[in-house]
Amino acid sequence: MKVLIIEDEILILKSLKMVFEKLGNNVDTATLGRQALELILNNDYDLIITDLMLNDISGFDILEGSLKKYKRDELPSRFVIMSAYSSDQITGRAREYNCLFLSKPFDNIHKTVDDIVSRFK
Repeated sequence: MKVLIIEDEILILKSLKMVFEKLGNNVDTATLGRQALELILNNDYDLIITDLMLNDISGFDILEGSLKKYKRDELPSRFVIMSAYSSDQITGRAREYNCLFLSKPFDNIHKTVDDIVSRFK
């Protein structure tokens, strides 16, 4: 599976990348949303995992920008949104896209990644 991980917290980014790669996935990473959008528009990813709060744009902006490449009904089969902020407003907006929403921090990063991989394979 080809995976893009978008996360501005370097420790989380590196940890997720390592676990996904150990499971045999090809992983690209981005720390900025605009950089991620360019990668999305120029590559084919099976799975895109984005943090909600990035330094330049939000994960929701990435979802909207991805509509230049993917149809809206394709987003749930490609995107995971993760955030340390899980208010009703944020989780409700994530539900509007029908994307998987994960709360950070993860209790067990290996189990979280296993769950994601099994859902998106």
